[in-house]
Amino acid sequence: MERSRIVAANWKMNVLPSEAKTLAGQVARALPIKNVEVIICPPFTHLFSLMPFQSESLKIGAQNCNENLFGAHTGDISAQMLKDLGCSYVIIGHSERRARQSTENARISAKIHAALQAGLKPIYCCGEGLPIREKEAHIEFVKDQLESDLATLQKEHIEEIVIAYEPVWAIGTGKNASPEQAQEMHASIRKWLSARFGNDLSIQTQILYGGSVKAVNALALAKQNDIDGFLVGGASLNVDEFMKIVHSVSESAND
Repeated sequence: MERSRIVAANWKMNVLPSEAKTLAGQVARALPIKNVEVIICPPFTHLFSLMPFQSESLKIGAQNCNENLFGAHTGDISAQMLKDLGCSYVIIGHSERRARQSTENARISAKIHAALQAGLKPIYCCGEGLPIREKEAHIEFVKDQLESDLATLQKEHIEEIVIAYEPVWAIGTGKNASPEQAQEMHASIRKWLSARFGNDLSIQTQILYGGSVKAVNALALAKQNDIDGFLVGGASLNVDEFMKIVHSVSESAND
């Protein structure tokens, strides 16, 4: 089964609301690109204004959600609110939140359940830091993350999830995993999925790579058997660079 390809833009805390429509519009006008779905995940403040750009080839997603339906959670946004606004996706478990929010790791599984219940597709992030990589414990570390965050899900839930492997040591550092390093981890994730949920589901699950993805390295990464696209940070803020990445993913799908 041929998996569809995804390139997701994580704008992080960048781009002013007054600039967001211009940037998203430039991306929208460059689409569709054959075999690739593009997702833009801007700050919460931009979501409403970007909804008119949603189409079959371009979806809008959020960068996080709270695991509760509603309540006294000042500053947080529920999955239901995001869905009601029109969002299609939500990033959950990004390494920057894992590192900076002391309770984040313990909440990820519940956030995934909340997103699924609301009808959103989670982009679930996992990945190891440099000390783990240097100890060559990265495979087991990510397996432990998967076990902690996804093991309570049912097969029908996994069918709605996109996984993004992001080596923490490569995010925003200018470093990136080699194609061989990225493929090794993606194959390991797929192997874990197969053991836990069955081979058919493992084969159909989209697994993205994230970590200093740029036009110059995108094609070599995208050509790996188990890499189905990218979660792009800084490079997504430059339309020319971002669209070159999208075209690289399309080219790899056509090989």
